[in-house]
Amino acid sequence: MPHDHPASALPTVTVVLPAPLVSLFPGAPPRVEVSAATVDALLDALDARWPGMRDRLCDSRPAIRRHINVFVNGEQSTLETELTPGADVYILTAMSGG
Repeated sequence: MPHDHPASALPTVTVVLPAPLVSLFPGAPPRVEVSAATVDALLDALDARWPGMRDRLCDSRPAIRRHINVFVNGEQSTLETELTPGADVYILTAMSGG
């Protein structure tokens, strides 16, 4: 999905990726800086660096997959969540078990 922000005007955020996701994409670090205006654009930016990553995080609606949680500065987020400069974004996989 194209976005209208010039790259220099986009906020840069720090993204922490879950280990299971990092292991699927050779060269993907557990922590990466990304410039994006929203969570949706952030996922596009990650997918541009590591093709297929967005499909692991989003379904076809599109929405963040049910077993994935994205937190921006500690708040659970959606694709529409706007990012601010210096924000910390954590992408977590759901845990289950007994």
